[in-house]
Amino acid sequence: MKYDYVIVGGGSAGCVMASRLSEDPGTSVCLIEAGGQGRDIFIRAPALIAAMISGRPKVNNWAFHTEPQPGLNGRRGFQPRGKALGGSSAINAMLYVRGHPADYDEWADLGCDGWDWQSVLPWFKRSEGNVRGADALHGSDGPLQVAEQSEPRPITHAFVEAATQQQLRATDDFNGPGQEGVGLYQVTQHHTGPAKGERCSAAAAYLPDAVLARSNLTVLTRAIAQKVEMTQGRAIGVRIKHGGKIKLIETGREVILSAGAFGSPQLLMLSGIGPRDELADHGIDTLHELPGVGQNLQDHLDYILSYHSKRDDVVGLGPKGLMDLGKAAMRWRKDGSGLFASPFAEGGAFLKSSPEVDRPDLQLHFVVGIVDDHMRKIHLKFGYSCHVCVLRPHSRGSVGLTAADPAKPPRIDPQYLSDPRDLELLKQGAHQMEAILTAPPLDLWRGKRLYPHEGLCCIN
Repeated sequence: MKYDYVIVGGGSAGCVMASRLSEDPGTSVCLIEAGGQGRDIFIRAPALIAAMISGRPKVNNWAFHTEPQPGLNGRRGFQPRGKALGGSSAINAMLYVRGHPADYDEWADLGCDGWDWQSVLPWFKRSEGNVRGADALHGSDGPLQVAEQSEPRPITHAFVEAATQQQLRATDDFNGPGQEGVGLYQVTQHHTGPAKGERCSAAAAYLPDAVLARSNLTVLTRAIAQKVEMTQGRAIGVRIKHGGKIKLIETGREVILSAGAFGSPQLLMLSGIGPRDELADHGIDTLHELPGVGQNLQDHLDYILSYHSKRDDVVGLGPKGLMDLGKAAMRWRKDGSGLFASPFAEGGAFLKSSPEVDRPDLQLHFVVGIVDDHMRKIHLKFGYSCHVCVLRPHSRGSVGLTAADPAKPPRIDPQYLSDPRDLELLKQGAHQMEAILTAPPLDLWRGKRLYPHEGLCCIN
């Protein structure tokens, strides 16, 4: 069948594109998604991020890995990516953070017309259904529901107090007039209606039943895009594998790639668009040489400190911890509140590495459980963790092919810490994070530290 628009990738961007384009009943749209419908309990229940994020087993998760990283002593990084309608918004921690206004202005200065903060702010407000209501920076009527956490753990409030003792200001809105500070995250979670307390992914927000029922919108799930078909330099459709058969989905107007930072360059290269040498290495004829495809990959590297907890009012995976989670699940099913509605990364901070920088360059995520290697190393005891990440890494990597087979994963090479400035900044952030985690307000919880170093933390 032929459509006006064929969209590859039903993640955050693809869901929005499909919803908005199909608002015109005279426009036909086909959305192609490799994963499922994005409506299962693992996605809807916020706490079940713990069952998806590790990729063991691969529940709604591509569970990619990087190439061995010289900057990490040859280790491979783990790259969880959502595989369902909603994309990574279906498996993330639901934290609602829009970024710093100066980031958008900088993109505009670099040539991205229309991406300055004042131009994008109205679209943020239009998309947002914030429980706090509308104001100069927020919207209240948008499809993406933004909620307060229903019941943050006491330890999260103690984390905020500890950070304020380290001279960070408290904030109740990381998307407010000033981003810098410490506080609780708002979450993309339903705060009204029968789905109250459930995750509000991009699919839940933009592809509800009423939108899926549109006669001019076709959504194909569990469909693997094979290549973009080209004729005389123009995209005429997308070849997919769906239901065990190869099919051509034709377009009369445009093919839109929204398969993410890894999937979109991979599909372009499989289609013969990209660096000539990369294509030749895999026996792919070059239809259009475009050296920038897959280049300039930028990824946030973070460092985690984890502690056992002397108290049991955090998350644990031992017998009592699992019993607590079971009780919390029943409460969540009843009224959408409590621990099972938690993003686990309940608190955080945006901080500066030095007073001289013009905006925060480090971010903290405080987690009410032990997070070790994306939950791939399980600890049964009660505990808590904190991440620090570099917001604007200088290191640059690339995405390529591992094979000319669409079923094979892309080659992901972030080149972590290839620019020495990133390591120095990460070390500064780790020092600031440890100062917070060893402050008196957390004394009641602080037990044995995982992977301790002598003195202040030291990243080698």
